[in-house]
Amino acid sequence: MNDFVPQPAAPSEPTPAKGSLRAWLRDLLLSVGVSAFIIIFLYQPVRVEGTSMNPGLEDQDRLFVNKLAFHVGEIHHSDVVVFLYPHDHTKSYIKRVIAVPGDHIRIDHGRVYLNDQRLPESYVPTRFTDDRSQPELIIPPASYFVMGDHRSISSDSRDFGLVPRDLIYGKAAFVYWPMDQAGVVR
Repeated sequence: MNDFVPQPAAPSEPTPAKGSLRAWLRDLLLSVGVSAFIIIFLYQPVRVEGTSMNPGLEDQDRLFVNKLAFHVGEIHHSDVVVFLYPHDHTKSYIKRVIAVPGDHIRIDHGRVYLNDQRLPESYVPTRFTDDRSQPELIIPPASYFVMGDHRSISSDSRDFGLVPRDLIYGKAAFVYWPMDQAGVVR
């Protein structure tokens, strides 16, 4: 007698082409989802337009802006921030934070004084300075005084006033283009 009992056929495995297509689609959707999360909540690519942040940032540089930095931390002196222009919220500006809430700032013939001390500004070459002056100002809560590093051509808080906290949406983090300029924004 034969003890052989026929077994039901095993379910068919997906063909390699079908399986690899599914894996490819899964990977694509995962990549798109992760990329969208990063761009919406963490980092946003931006392009520098203009030369007001020379020499550190050049016209047409591409960089990533950390959008989470100021949700979990504070805005500090010398942070390079991206914000909506106070007089036209369709435009974004990139500038350096010079004074934070509670600071006393004045500018005397291009020299910046912060809390009665001359501000050392190694990021501003002498050829980029100007002779503008501004009387002392005390920075109110939730406001920031920002300036471009190329002082002689920058439109900044000397022109348009303080930047409200809620208009600042990120900290310049990393230049990725051009490749020979790639690196952390300082």
